[in-house]
Amino acid sequence: MAEPRFIHLRVHSDYSMIDGLAKVGPLVKKVAALGMPAFAITDHTNMCGLVKFYGSAHGAGICQKRIVRG
Repeated sequence: MAEPRFIHLRVHSDYSMIDGLAKVGPLVKKVAALGMPAFAITDHTNMCGLVKFYGSAHGAGICQKRIVRG
């Protein structure tokens, strides 16, 4: 991706209790395919997807940001 790089800082996964539908694995694959260096999971009310997110993103060489909103 050409400079400046775009990074999503508000993504809700299917682990978000309120409004997420996207699964962590496909999210990470799409971010990697688009050449994004990082992205953030901002799930509501829990951290249930954290381990899957960290492992998938780390394996794809993507910087992970974890934000939990209560």
